[in-house]
Amino acid sequence: MSETVVLIAFGSVALVMALVSGVFLGFSDFIMRSLRVSSPRAGIEAMQQINREVLSSAFVFSLLALAPVSLGLVGYAWFVLGGPEQGWFIAGGAIYVVGTFLVTLFGNVPMNRRLDAMAVEGPETEAYWAHYAVAWTRWNHVRTAASAVAAAALLVGCAIYA
Repeated sequence: MSETVVLIAFGSVALVMALVSGVFLGFSDFIMRSLRVSSPRAGIEAMQQINREVLSSAFVFSLLALAPVSLGLVGYAWFVLGGPEQGWFIAGGAIYVVGTFLVTLFGNVPMNRRLDAMAVEGPETEAYWAHYAVAWTRWNHVRTAASAVAAAALLVGCAIYA
């Protein structure tokens, strides 16, 4: 690949990672706080709807597509590139896959599925909601930071490579 194509590829992936991080930041910063201070029924119902609607969004497509793309770029950096940018590119891809994709898959998604299967009202749902709203947000903080750090690592790699 030419230098320009490498920079466009890694830079574009960094941009999408930053956009994913921004969506996560919105949830961590004000959406989940707003849902927590709402009545339990309102918060639960809103989050159930958000979790259903997000499945057909450009956000989820980007979130999921970045995992294999990141692995591909890690492989390219590992086998083709050398120099100090190589480590930055590998770190960026690995951080995204572990800290964003795997945390989503094994942290947030199981919690979303459990909440979705529950009735909107009831003592069991309200008790789970109290736990969910705090634990889900903690995992979301991890995803926010991981996707932002991954994007930054790729941009540092691009700056060094250029």
